[in-house]
Amino acid sequence: MVLQESDSTLEASDEAPAFELEGVDGQTYTLESFADSEALLVVFTCNHCPYAKAKFDLLNELAAEYDDVAVVGINPNDAEEYPDDSLEAMQEYVDDGRIQYDAYLRDESQSVAREYGAVCTPDPFLFDRDDGAFRLVYHGRLDDALNPEDEPTRFHVREAIDSVLAGEAVDLEWQPSQGCSIKWADD
Repeated sequence: MVLQESDSTLEASDEAPAFELEGVDGQTYTLESFADSEALLVVFTCNHCPYAKAKFDLLNELAAEYDDVAVVGINPNDAEEYPDDSLEAMQEYVDDGRIQYDAYLRDESQSVAREYGAVCTPDPFLFDRDDGAFRLVYHGRLDDALNPEDEPTRFHVREAIDSVLAGEAVDLEWQPSQGCSIKWADD
């Protein structure tokens, strides 16, 4: 495990990079799949990283709580080297209820993670729907619990979502998320 901090190449108000990815449900998803949502939370995550696992419950709660926000997990890890991150293993996590996001997608080519500038798991990006496009309003920590065994006292992502849904600007410092490095196939 290599601890990594997020460092996005995307900036505030940038459009979400397009994607076309397979979900664990066998469907293909694009940004338009979430067009009915006011906001889109894209989290690069995986099954095996303790930092990512520590955020499963929070992401499940967000998906259940906010009807106007699509919570989408994208797993970009090299499944040949890390079989726990295969599409089949991802399906098991959904089937047994450990993951209950609005969609859990596989970035087999890792091109989507590269487009977003994702570097760690979890690496969250919150987009607001503005004039038909999703625009970045927050990239940073989900909460203030930086280690898997820590209990959070502040939920940055919840504050950001609440601002978006209230039609307000997100007034949060973008402090980097941290977690396991993405397991790139060519590294």
